[in-house]
Amino acid sequence: MSRISFLQCSVCDKTYPIEKINTYATCDRCEKSPLICEYTLLSGLAKCNIDQNERSMWRYFEMLPVLDKKNIVSLGEGWTPLLSLPRLGSWMGVHKLLLKDESLNPTGSFKARGLSMAISKAKELGITECITPTAGNAGGAMAAYCASAGMRATVVMPRHTPQAFKTECQYFGATLIEVEGLISDCAKKVAELNVEGRFFDVSTMREPYRLEGKKTMGYEIAEQLGWRLPDVILYPTGGGTGLIGLWKAFSEMIELGWIENKMPRLVAVQTENCRPVVNNFFDVDNAPEAKASIANGLSVPFPFARKLIQRVLNETNGTAIAIEEDEIIPAVKEIASKEGLFVSPEGATLVPALKKLLASDQVHPEEEILLLNTGTGYKYIESF
Repeated sequence: MSRISFLQCSVCDKTYPIEKINTYATCDRCEKSPLICEYTLLSGLAKCNIDQNERSMWRYFEMLPVLDKKNIVSLGEGWTPLLSLPRLGSWMGVHKLLLKDESLNPTGSFKARGLSMAISKAKELGITECITPTAGNAGGAMAAYCASAGMRATVVMPRHTPQAFKTECQYFGATLIEVEGLISDCAKKVAELNVEGRFFDVSTMREPYRLEGKKTMGYEIAEQLGWRLPDVILYPTGGGTGLIGLWKAFSEMIELGWIENKMPRLVAVQTENCRPVVNNFFDVDNAPEAKASIANGLSVPFPFARKLIQRVLNETNGTAIAIEEDEIIPAVKEIASKEGLFVSPEGATLVPALKKLLASDQVHPEEEILLLNTGTGYKYIESF
């Protein structure tokens, strides 16, 4: 059974009951602080408890927030491959380069993990209508899981988003609303539509369950590497849920005694078009106004969980880095031609970022380095 115990403020540690429907899950004491799922990590929970017959993220059911398995809404998300990149690594002068490929999830991105979890928990709480602002992938994933669960979905998306993202939402039966601007403008529209609380808002870190789906990437990385972790993980960071999820998973496994008490250095990668995490990490004032990027998922001007992202980078001795917009498409081609992988623009940002980190001696060639590709490049072809 699930070991979830309560929800807790990520800043002041105030606790909240798991039975409550959190349509806008922020602490009432610490305004705009996300709530986090906390578990009773009993010593009896061992690695052998993992269901080896379950080839999805639900193999870690006991460390997830759904109480009854009958409420799980799954399309087979998770347990994605962890690949070695020998040709790309040799070209970059890196001894051991790995890639966790989230493009093989349902709907083509890591968003399937978070939305499977959020919609499963929404079903368990008796919710029938969901809404989200999205840069693309999260909207498609929410629409798919809502369709599977028999729920109504409303997706608010920037008008400039590639058509593939819009089409999938419509085919999954969602109501699609297009807005001029970035995801921050979509969030304003969601707030306007949901002023009476009609919908369950699954905006990034505004509810506590998407994070729990994303954290399963961390559990998988550890298990696939024989219960150890790489030295460095580069992560394309927009809203930051995945980055926080990795840190949460590693922290839980350390407490469980499944892995050594040694965190990888986590690196948040952004583009110069939209770099709020980098600006926050280096205390940059008067930053230029955020612009759209071909890496749609990174165009998040005001990440809600920015304080928690900063904490994650600090606690793991990590860093944040931005790359130029014109470096993205060449990186997509480089990975495709050398490794046969057609990664998303977000995932491709990790290659020029790694080059810069190697050149500045922040990452060393002999270290084990993992790149986390968040989605498929096929949805972005019209942008290329």
